[in-house]
Amino acid sequence: MFKPQGIITPILTPLTKEEKFNEQEMRNQINRLINAGVSGIFALGTNGEFYAFSQAEKIEIIKVAVDEVKGRVPVYAGTGCITTKETIELSKIAKNLGVDVLSIISPYFASISQDDIYRHYSSVAEAVDLPILLYNIPGRTGNNIAYTTVKKLANYPNIIGIKDSSGNFDNTLKYIENTDSRLSVLAGNDSLILWTLMAGGTGAIAGCSNVFPELMVSIYKLWSEGKIEEANEAQKKIRPFRNVMQLGNPNSVVKRAVNLLGYPVGPAREPSNCNNPEIDTALCEVFKLYK
Repeated sequence: MFKPQGIITPILTPLTKEEKFNEQEMRNQINRLINAGVSGIFALGTNGEFYAFSQAEKIEIIKVAVDEVKGRVPVYAGTGCITTKETIELSKIAKNLGVDVLSIISPYFASISQDDIYRHYSSVAEAVDLPILLYNIPGRTGNNIAYTTVKKLANYPNIIGIKDSSGNFDNTLKYIENTDSRLSVLAGNDSLILWTLMAGGTGAIAGCSNVFPELMVSIYKLWSEGKIEEANEAQKKIRPFRNVMQLGNPNSVVKRAVNLLGYPVGPAREPSNCNNPEIDTALCEVFKLYK
């Protein structure tokens, strides 16, 4: 079964100024990221604004990602929806489109129990024969996936790991230490990439790699070479940018940053577009640190 590792980019979704999908710029960004050495392209993650698109738009975005990647790296697709029925439907479509791995966020908005979460993921695992990466981001979903639930779900061979965006490193450690060594645990908080690797994780799904792909890739590369001090220096370099992300919706700030670097990826869909001049000023100050 496939094992996710390295730095995987939750690629942003380029839009025109009218908020229509910009296919050509999506293709440009995919090639930019692969050329920088990322280990996977993840369409329709949080940085890809999955929450902002209709199913028809999601299908179009996935098609373009698979077509442009051309097998050079694995393609992940976010197919998690609020209901189990919708999640299974979109996951089957993604499989038919040629996706390599499904990333499935925990159900959101609805308040649910761990038993509900277990039934949801087990139903998807039984219905769709593709590797599945669980996605834990309780700050956005309102639902944390407990390590005990992950341990039970490991009985499904196509559930291959979890991305933890809780920001709680102890939660990440529980996944690593108390579930199943077969599972890959990926950092979802970019500040915790090196520490997750050192604790036994296998990589990260790193939103900052949309902005600084070579730098983010270097954290993993240096760690894999045993150059821990150098990896730590690379890890620390993203702190100024992470601080700016706190000034607005984080993934909208990431998208704005890529625009300011000269790539026409367009706005985030309203109402979360990042058009605050103070954020632009802060980002431009951060960019000076990387010259």
